[in-house]
Amino acid sequence: MHDQRHQGINPVNLKGKAWVFGDDINTDIIIPFRFKSRTNDPYEMAKYAMYGLDPDFHKTISKGDIVVAGRNFGGGSSREQAPVALKYAGISAVIAESFARIFYRNAFTIGLPILEIPQIKGKVNPHDEIKIDITNFVVENVRTNETFYARQVPEFMRQMLLEGGLVEYYKKYKHFPWIQNHNF
Repeated sequence: MHDQRHQGINPVNLKGKAWVFGDDINTDIIIPFRFKSRTNDPYEMAKYAMYGLDPDFHKTISKGDIVVAGRNFGGGSSREQAPVALKYAGISAVIAESFARIFYRNAFTIGLPILEIPQIKGKVNPHDEIKIDITNFVVENVRTNETFYARQVPEFMRQMLLEGGLVEYYKKYKHFPWIQNHNF
């Protein structure tokens, strides 16, 4: 599973049980609107993660588990509640064939690892053990011993994930790479 693409960064490895979903899992399935509007408390939002498919999802997963889905994961609302609900419920990463762009960016912003792997659907069964090397964007299905390489992201986005999100990145580096003048 090791890849030499980013040797300079200490690898961050995740391991968890797969929770497998299909195509077009939208934000109202991830956290229905009636719950999004109730609170800004991420731990309260976590109680409603994947509520549209399984109201007890937050009770059945374990910290570190991984969502695996098909195409267009996270379409719908532009609010950050959907990735927040998943992250605070204990989901350590989401792997999908493709993501709605706003969900994708929101997930990076809050530090929820998102890995895009075309044709992943059908290659992971529910409850398979999945290992993820976030540094190199490499995924391994332990049951099948298959290795998958996720689409690469710009180095800044990878580093943002390793730091835990946009706020944590800024706290550490005190600037963003796209801003030339650091005197605000």
